[in-house]
Amino acid sequence: MMKNLFVIIVCTVLFSPAVQSQNEKWDLRKLIDYAVKNNISVKQADVQARLAALQLKQAQLFQYPTASFNSSFGPQFGRSINPTTNLYTNTELYAQSYGLSGNAQIYNWGRLKNNVLYAQFTADAALADIERAANDVSLNVANYYLQVLAAKEQININTIQIEQRRVQINVTQKQVDAGTVPELNVLTLEAQLASDSSNLISSKTTFDQTVLQLKALLNLDAALPFEVETPTIDKIPVESFAELQPEVVYQLALNNQPLQKEDSLKIKAAQKNVLVNKAALYPSIFGSYSLNSTYNNKSTDLLGNKIDYFDQVNQNFRQSVGIGISIPIFNNGQNRISFEQSKLTLKNNVLSKQADDQTLKQNIYTSYTNAVNSFEKLNAAKKNVESAQKVYDFSVKRYEIGLLGTLDLITNQNNLETAKLQLVASEYDYIFKMKLLEFYKGQGLKL
Repeated sequence: MMKNLFVIIVCTVLFSPAVQSQNEKWDLRKLIDYAVKNNISVKQADVQARLAALQLKQAQLFQYPTASFNSSFGPQFGRSINPTTNLYTNTELYAQSYGLSGNAQIYNWGRLKNNVLYAQFTADAALADIERAANDVSLNVANYYLQVLAAKEQININTIQIEQRRVQINVTQKQVDAGTVPELNVLTLEAQLASDSSNLISSKTTFDQTVLQLKALLNLDAALPFEVETPTIDKIPVESFAELQPEVVYQLALNNQPLQKEDSLKIKAAQKNVLVNKAALYPSIFGSYSLNSTYNNKSTDLLGNKIDYFDQVNQNFRQSVGIGISIPIFNNGQNRISFEQSKLTLKNNVLSKQADDQTLKQNIYTSYTNAVNSFEKLNAAKKNVESAQKVYDFSVKRYEIGLLGTLDLITNQNNLETAKLQLVASEYDYIFKMKLLEFYKGQGLKL
């Protein structure tokens, strides 16, 4: 029985969807979706948006008349006022009262209406802030994702380097056995193999550290299995520079970037808040109403007969409706100071938008310049690899026939490895910088 239970538990763990999903590879789209859903900063922005939505609902409800119901029941002793006749009495009695009252704003210089608009723009700005937080996370995820791919490629290059070094050692050992080259050549290659192995360990360490940083950004358990999908770098679509001119991208970014949307909405909200605080300086007109009724257990008619409960409630039912005016005269300067503060807040929001727009333009132009430089470095890196590969191939042929020393061969092979690593770094750097321009353009992040 226990053996069967153990088998069931093991099968459940091994073949559960959660464990299977951990073995799936993560592409950029999956990484971004997961990060946006689980990142703490995005969650905090979502909480703020929910609070703003509640404040909007409260502002909308403020437009409706208020209503309050009350009821009380208890005995009266000694000299008191009869709640039914409003005459003084010394009779002990039990009385109950009912009341419904409320008020409604009639005219307040648009304060309630503008308060709703203020809350609406504030809520919309909070939603844009969620998008901004998600964009920030997406950019960071894309950056670390490309770093992971680059580190992974470095491991592949170092692994190939070690395999080639071992082949060289075998060939050289045969030459030593044949007496054509000294044994020192083998020892030199073995020492270089140890250095190559050290480089491989460093590459793996860099890869593991980058993966941990990516997991932290995803708010993912560091102990969980994790493997990224490696796209073919040559097949990653990249727009041309003609389609990513900085001024064109900037004009598009002003309308699609969430921070710019948020800034515009905050300005609109501040404008409405100025009107709300300005209205508080002027008189407001309101209406009020009340419905009341009373009952007491000693109430009688003219003939001395006791009046029934519901008859009393009906006979004592009274209504009142009124119109009033509230004139602010002096409240320690609170309304005036709030009005002045709201105007300064508006001015500050305008300045913040100007600063953010300037930063956006600077970032786009800088990104374009960096992308151009990265493209030039990429072309130079490709030519460097081609040259280093030709030198290395020629060196191998000369080495095999004894016309080239071991140290020269190792130097040429190291130059080739360095050139390949620089090419990988240049490729991913170029792709990220171009994708950043596409992102500013409003096309999102895609590989």
